[in-house]
Amino acid sequence: MTTTPPRSGRPRVRLTRRGRLVLALTVAALAAAVLLPLLTTGGTEEERPAPEPVRTLVIPEGWRAGQVYAAVDTALGQQPGTTRAAAATARLPLPGDAAGNPEGYLFPATYPLDEGTTPAGLLAYMVETANRRLGSGALAADARSGGLSTYEAVRIASIAQAEAATASDMGKVARVVRNRLDAGMPLQMDSTLNYALDRSTLDTTAEDTRIDSPYNTYARRGLPPTPIGNPGEEAMRAAVDPPEGDWLYFVTVGPGDTRFTADYTEHQRNVADFNARRATERSGR
Repeated sequence: MTTTPPRSGRPRVRLTRRGRLVLALTVAALAAAVLLPLLTTGGTEEERPAPEPVRTLVIPEGWRAGQVYAAVDTALGQQPGTTRAAAATARLPLPGDAAGNPEGYLFPATYPLDEGTTPAGLLAYMVETANRRLGSGALAADARSGGLSTYEAVRIASIAQAEAATASDMGKVARVVRNRLDAGMPLQMDSTLNYALDRSTLDTTAEDTRIDSPYNTYARRGLPPTPIGNPGEEAMRAAVDPPEGDWLYFVTVGPGDTRFTADYTEHQRNVADFNARRATERSGR
């Protein structure tokens, strides 16, 4: 949710939505096809060995690196913290802009696992997939044509992924980000505060907006220093090719009701509707 106008005071704000976890299953069919043994001719169907079941790990769109590490530890039967340690020491094929931080490049998909899978190998597979899907081809070309580096586009995509519930709204959120950057306004995204505080919440306080963090986009202008999660292709597409619009503010009042506007007074009315809805939810009415 965005809150303040270019030249006015900042009201108390609240987060627009919880991050919606959407399962990206784009790799599953190919992985299964590669891993299932080929049945050769000869012998009856009853005599052929049954194929071994394919174990997989699903990484949803928008998960943060810490969530991915914990899921890999569990899936591979490792002690907690093993995959985080592997990420710090493995030579992952990250782009130079990432400065060794895999956040944003642990691509959401369904990954095959076998007895030889290691945390470092699985993380490398995720990063290689992100490089193929996000860092090359049409998406990268669209980012360049829009004046963005791929890493800037991934950062914008991660915000759109965290803030929006639909592909359409992701595009509008990305347009708000681009408009605010162009206007020299702080982004004022609650999702970046949540990342700094390692939480997911609907409510953001005025005190939260004063924390000393490079991810505090209320206090600091420009994009956060890294992505705030691992976006999928839909969010990346929204980041590099958002719809035209003059929006500077948005708030999700309720499910399916995200309101975008360029008018601060209208935005204040929308925020009041959101706060009223939250008060009703808390009271149990």
